[in-house]
Amino acid sequence: MSTELKIVAARLHRVRMPLVHEFQTSSHRKTYLDHVLVELEDASGATGWGEIASSSDPYYAPETVESCWHIASQYLLPAVLGRPWTHPDQLAKLWSKVRGNNFAKAGVDMAAWVLWSETQSVPLATVLGGTRTEVVAGVSLGIEPTIDDLLTEVERQVTAGYPRVKLKIAPGWDIEPVRAVRTAYPELDLHVDANGIYTADDLTAVRKLDEFGLTMIEQPFAPRDLLTHAALQRTISTPVCLDESVETVDDLETALALEALQVLNIKVSRMGGLGAARAAHDRAQQAGIAVWCGGMHEFGIGRLANVALSSLPGFTLPSDVSASEKYYARDLVVPAVVAVQGVVQVPEATGLGHAVDRELIAANTVAQQSFGQEQE
Repeated sequence: MSTELKIVAARLHRVRMPLVHEFQTSSHRKTYLDHVLVELEDASGATGWGEIASSSDPYYAPETVESCWHIASQYLLPAVLGRPWTHPDQLAKLWSKVRGNNFAKAGVDMAAWVLWSETQSVPLATVLGGTRTEVVAGVSLGIEPTIDDLLTEVERQVTAGYPRVKLKIAPGWDIEPVRAVRTAYPELDLHVDANGIYTADDLTAVRKLDEFGLTMIEQPFAPRDLLTHAALQRTISTPVCLDESVETVDDLETALALEALQVLNIKVSRMGGLGAARAAHDRAQQAGIAVWCGGMHEFGIGRLANVALSSLPGFTLPSDVSASEKYYARDLVVPAVVAVQGVVQVPEATGLGHAVDRELIAANTVAQQSFGQEQE
């Protein structure tokens, strides 16, 4: 029988970290990230950490750092403080009246799963049902100023041993950069991601990508435009991967019915937490859909949660769980997440499996709020 837990204190930390390399997508460029860390404390003194990895601007998803802070502080944390529970899925039911806001939910849900695994003295991957001891990682490269700059970045990552490279694309930065990379690396596991920037009018242009032997074309069209994704999938051999289109398992059911995808990118943040992400994994595996774990440039806390999720059996494609050093000169966990020839070890220690660097968190915190026993 599971031990009953009760969250007696919670803290939000808005932490700002510089990126070691600027990153540009089809919508914006970023040089640093603000993410909100969620800290939950049980009556026993055990602590669980989660990460709200929302963008600062509403370009990837409607949520922002500010909106997530508001939802977490005003709705999610008040809903769980002082309430008894024995499984993280029970906490998710406590905020079920809150519509959407999956990034905010994901951070609190993640912290609950970590806390639960800590109290059971088992690794996070184990409580999620993970079966792998190591995870193959891929890297995601942004839009560079020139094709030569892009080729330099690809070479750096291939040399580091990463077996898969994802290229961000946009109208005017698609066919030629992809052609250049494919020519230089004819055997590389290569896929592209448009973050929904194309429209139905661009179908002919997007179909041209079919000639490059890509592993997948990810989210070419707007999130709700499943019909155009289905039209594309019917006319190309390259698998279409959905990302922003699938926020819930119900979305996945619709996409499956329309035959709008052959691959699913499962992001803990987009799905609303580890519990929801695991449910999406289970449904996709049942439907014969390949899945991989996407990232939001998480700090070490969110990155380790992604590693744990990626240990589940259905994650057969390289996931966005690359080494901390690719993004941050110093990460918030000790030791940092390391990839050796593109492979990341699944932690065997309890909880996240790595220590949280409270000193570095404090040094980079730009806002903080406490709840429960520590509330002022």
